[in-house]
Amino acid sequence: MISYFSDIQFAEKHWFWLMLVLPLMIFWYVWKLKKHEGELNFSSFTLFKGISSSPKAKFRHSLFVLRLAALALIIAALARPQSRSSWKDTKTEGIDIVISMDVSLSMLAKDFKPNRMEVAKEVILNFIDARPNDRIGLVIFGGEAFTQCPLTTDHKVLKNMFPQIKAGSLDQGTAIGLGLASSVARIKESTAKSRVIIVISDGVNNVGEISPLTAGELAKTFGIRVYCVGVGSKGKALQPVAIYAQGEYEYDYVDVEIDEKVMTDISDMTGGKYFRATNTESLKNIYEEIDKMEKTIISEKSFSNKAEHFLPLALAAAILLLLEFVLRFTLFKAIP
Repeated sequence: MISYFSDIQFAEKHWFWLMLVLPLMIFWYVWKLKKHEGELNFSSFTLFKGISSSPKAKFRHSLFVLRLAALALIIAALARPQSRSSWKDTKTEGIDIVISMDVSLSMLAKDFKPNRMEVAKEVILNFIDARPNDRIGLVIFGGEAFTQCPLTTDHKVLKNMFPQIKAGSLDQGTAIGLGLASSVARIKESTAKSRVIIVISDGVNNVGEISPLTAGELAKTFGIRVYCVGVGSKGKALQPVAIYAQGEYEYDYVDVEIDEKVMTDISDMTGGKYFRATNTESLKNIYEEIDKMEKTIISEKSFSNKAEHFLPLALAAAILLLLEFVLRFTLFKAIP
């Protein structure tokens, strides 16, 4: 019953203003009763002990209540209650995306506030939130590559892994080729019509047994688009140059070196695109642009049909008025 009324909408709600008449009627009824009340003076109420009031006296106000209820139902009927039945035929085609993120020590550089790593994680989390229909996985790489999370639609589990990602958690170095190859291995068996890898790095490939271009050719073979994002300001940036035993870092200004040519070649050969992020805002804009280019395909058919429901209310009001009329001239008939 509750779910039924929750589906009801009123097409002409302005009729409900007439409900303001109801409290006025109640006020008039009470005032009329008091005006016509009579008084009898008795020296004692002893004679009235044990005398109970008749049912007619107890329910003498029921006629007025029936009239009020009937009027309320008539107003509700005039407001045209309607229900809408509808159906949708929706087809959602998600995109499989693997994010391959550099976790080398240089990602702690402070040209992004507080550093490149924290900004990259924040932007990626927002990107994940914007794509609820896609399977997304995460691969991290430094001197080696590690699958942090395979492709999944459980974005809550994926996002819960980001606090565990720390710069310098893998072997020293930047193995872009190995990170891309590991990402390809994670997505190549996917049956999705659109498969994408996003590589984010701030350096030059200097370790690993697989070159970035070889990994790019591998992605091209499997029809996987690769978007490469180079992270780092122009010129010099404050980066870790030494690690102390207590896990603290010594910082110094170091030239920012990003192998933009290799990243551009990988993106071009796979049908993707290369981006350069020099600050936090540009990195956010890059992910927004990728989000627009790789949109989930949704086809939707809809149908709706409205049904009027004023008749039950009108019938109920008529029944109440008829009952009030019958009771007025039978059980509650006034005697002159």
